[in-house]
Amino acid sequence: MGTSYYIAPEVIKKNYNYKCDIWSCGVIAYILLSGRPPFNDSSDKKIMEKIEIGSYNFKNPIWQNVSEEAKDFVTYLLTYDANKRPTAKQAV
Repeated sequence: MGTSYYIAPEVIKKNYNYKCDIWSCGVIAYILLSGRPPFNDSSDKKIMEKIEIGSYNFKNPIWQNVSEEAKDFVTYLLTYDANKRPTAKQAV
């Protein structure tokens, strides 16, 4: 399953495909821009509960210095519905 911070909601539900990697990229982008994970808590169980809900925010003051485009990019990658999430899969 991987490190709990990066797990997509559908991985927790054990019904996932390649789009879960895009979610993980969104988590990485969030961390690179803010220095903290979007879903954080004191235990893996609590982190996964937050991921299952899929709610994160840009309320920390650090986000005041981040462009709206960067926040939109993170939001796009962290699209909760995997069917609406972007893909990096090459069309054949």
